[in-house]
Amino acid sequence: MDTATEFGRLIGPLRRAVLRTRRAEALPDLPEAQIELLRVLSEAGALAPREAAARLRVAPSTVSNLVRTMTASGLIERTPSSTDLRTVQLTASPHALDLLDRYDRVSTGALRRALADLAPESRQALDQALPALAELLTALEDERG
Repeated sequence: MDTATEFGRLIGPLRRAVLRTRRAEALPDLPEAQIELLRVLSEAGALAPREAAARLRVAPSTVSNLVRTMTASGLIERTPSSTDLRTVQLTASPHALDLLDRYDRVSTGALRRALADLAPESRQALDQALPALAELLTALEDERG
């Protein structure tokens, strides 16, 4: 089996295993797309929906759908833009930022425990693979356009 096939087969189960750690801590089950939008907003502060879409590399309509759902659940706050009254600024609510922090703590803790259980050479291989994984992400995003 080649690397692309094997890696592709591992990505989903790895992601789901990390997500299960969140559920074990009784955290709400937010879709990954919502978490990605919250990450962008937590890093950037207030953004117009189009700016958020550009940073996520998704269609503006995708962000609009996320915002509608996330505003209703109190995760995103919409405020009029101070420079263009036709647009709004999106910010993550304090509740959303707290959830994101809790998700990260739980996920990071679970990953640290799992990594500690690996053989030293396996941990070292993963450490050395991180730059290549970041480069792979960039290549895949560039391919999408």
